[in-house]
Formats: sequence, C-alpha cells, structure tokens
Amino acid sequence: MSQASTTEPSGDPQAGAQQELPLVLVYGEAMTEMPVDLYIPPDALEVFLEAFEGPLDLLLYLIRKQNVDILDIPVAEITRQYMGYVELMKTVRLELAAEYLVMAAMLAEIKSRMLLPRSAEIEEEEGDPRAELIRRLQEYERFKAAAEGIDGLSRVGREIIVPRLDAPQAKARKLLPEVSLEELLMSMAEVLRRGDLFESHQISREALSTRERMSEVLERLKGGGFVPFVELFTAEEGKLGVVVTFMAILELVKESLIELVQNEPFAPIHVRARAE
Repeated sequence: MSQASTTEPSGDPQAGAQQELPLVLVYGEAMTEMPVDLYIPPDALEVFLEAFEGPLDLLLYLIRKQNVDILDIPVAEITRQYMGYVELMKTVRLELAAEYLVMAAMLAEIKSRMLLPRSAEIEEEEGDPRAELIRRLQEYERFKAAAEGIDGLSRVGREIIVPRLDAPQAKARKLLPEVSLEELLMSMAEVLRRGDLFESHQISREALSTRERMSEVLERLKGGGFVPFVELFTAEEGKLGVVVTFMAILELVKESLIELVQNEPFAPIHVRARAE
C-alpha cells in the first residue's frame, strides 16, 4: 500500500488543500496513517479450501482421497471423517443443509448394523447394509463424470466464436409480364371497331406520316408514366389514323423506344417510354 504524499504549502490555494490524502474513513473520521494497535479478530477471515455440492459429493471425495474401492467402503473411517466435516461446518457457524444431517444418520445406521452381530440367516436375508449407499454413490459418480465431460466440450460463446457477417441488402427487381402478339392484335381490333363508329364521309383526306405520329406518341409518353394503349388512338381520324398510329407504335417497339405492359391475360395494355 503506498503512503499518502504531502505537498509543501504554496501560494496556490488548490495546492494547500491537497496536503494529505486519507488512507481510509473509520466512522466518518479520516485516517492518514496505519494504526499501531490494529487488531484483527481470529474469526474475521475464514478460508474454505473444499466446496461440495451435497452429501454424496462429500462422500465421494472422502473415498477418492483414501484411494479405496467404492464397493468395499470402510464405513467406520468414512463416517468419522464425514462427521468431522459436519462438526467443522457447525463450528464456523454455517447453516448446514438438512440432506447432510440425513446422510450422517444413514452412515450411523449402517455403522451400527455392521457392528452388531448377526446370524447367517439374517445376513443372507438383509444383505450388505452398504449396498444402497454404494448404489447411490455409483449412480452419482456416473452423473458427475457425464457432467464433467459435457463441461469439457467446446461451447459457443466460451471457446468458439461464430463469425457473423450481414448480407448486403438485396434489391428486388420486378419483372413485368410480356405482351403477346395475339393480345396486341385483339386490342387493335377493338380500336378498329371503335373507329368505325366515328368514320366520316369526307372527300379529301389529310396525309398522315408514320414518323410524325411516332414523334407524337413519344411526346405523349414523355412523362414516363403508363398510358393506356387505346388512349393513343383518335377515333375521329377513322381507320387511316388508327392504322398510322398502330404502325408508329410498332416502329417504336421495334426500335426499343417504348414498351408494352399487361398485368394479366385479357387485361388492358399499357404503354410506357423506355428509360434511356
């Protein structure tokens, strides 16, 4: 432990305030030096070298410590050591679990049965008084070995770190359905039928240009949105205007300037200008 340093007083008020640093506060009083008459009670510090998970764990530890066969347990010696541990726990004022006391009573009973003389008939009928204890110890030993084996396996988060890499964000591309030639022809027939209703009997005809109509269609689709196929035709122009507009649309499709879209069979066809 390092001793608190002192500073000479100076003109700086902060330096004067930091003359001595206290080691500890006892009942609110600062102490800057270790007391000469410091007394530590004997029971202030207690160290336990062994910790057991239950009475069977303690018995198994005592048997392994003496290096004896679990099938031939010296009950008297094991009972003496077990009771010594129980008395130690009482001495240090630790609350003892009830199962430790039950095991102590069981060991005392086995010890008394082995010390009392028994006839051959009774001994053959009752068997070895240690049999039940040996069975429980063997079963506990198997489970403990299995638990130690499982604990020795590699564990994710303790010995193994699973790398994780976030996948790049996928952008779904919506595939538009293709428009068949049959659907296009059916729409053309519908437009021609509508054109017959508005056919005029003019003698002079206005010359129509496919290239000019292509420019008009592109101008109509300039906004980038979908336009119904039938709205590109003007019924007042008659069959000639319908044919010229249809030829202009076919040329634009051929030159990949526009695209035709239909959501489902027999649904209305829409036209949209292709992005550059």
